[in-house]
Amino acid sequence: MIRVVLAGATGWVGRALLPAIVASDDLRLVAAVSRKAAGRDAGEAIGVAPLGVTIAATMAEALATPSDVVVDYTKPDAVGRNTLEAIAAGRHVVVGASGLGADDYAAIDKAARERNVGVLAAGNFSITATLLKRFALEAARYVPDVEIIDYASAGKPDTPSGTGRELAEALSLVRGAATSKPVAQLGGIPATRGAAIGSGPNGGVQVHALRMPSFVVSVEAVFGADNERLVIRHDSGSSAAPYVAGTLLAIHRVAEKPGLRRGLDSLMA
Repeated sequence: MIRVVLAGATGWVGRALLPAIVASDDLRLVAAVSRKAAGRDAGEAIGVAPLGVTIAATMAEALATPSDVVVDYTKPDAVGRNTLEAIAAGRHVVVGASGLGADDYAAIDKAARERNVGVLAAGNFSITATLLKRFALEAARYVPDVEIIDYASAGKPDTPSGTGRELAEALSLVRGAATSKPVAQLGGIPATRGAAIGSGPNGGVQVHALRMPSFVVSVEAVFGADNERLVIRHDSGSSAAPYVAGTLLAIHRVAEKPGLRRGLDSLMA
């Protein structure tokens, strides 16, 4: 039985994930974290039957209960701190919240290896978003010119989304040299070319983030070649259900390898 702590239990994904953890035959919810719902029963807080698990206000409180895996679906300003705190306590961690950068992930990987625990972080735990990444990485082997358009709701607090950021970092490692004029050589307002993300041998991938109503999270990988284009796009709907299966898979397999792994595709054959 895998004992699970769910941070962000009353958030958009947490409300869908919590019942799935409870319904699983080999998972047991032992603690939950939500500052706004602290002190309430986890089930009642999301509108289902009481579960006998009182929501903690902090990760430190939740970690006082013996557990195996911490799942974090909190916010950009909390996820890094929560992850390092869980690692220090000897827990494996599944990171679903966005907002972490390359330096954050390097620190997490180092800490996880020192404590001999596994961390699996993904910008998006949906199967179709994972396929977007896989197909885009294959396309980048043949078409070096690629840029990303990242769409999200007007209120999303971080930019780009975890999905767009993870995709750009991965593409930068495999794509060839772009034929577009370097941003440093442009006139006008160079910032309109977006931000370069990734540290591959041919530089980062340009990412353009849109934030407006009617979007949840959508990501496009746009490839350009002579007289042709390829666009690979993923759109999230209004339900968090697509993220549940991928997160459950990560919970089951995060302990297989010490250190950090990025992306749900790291678990897919």
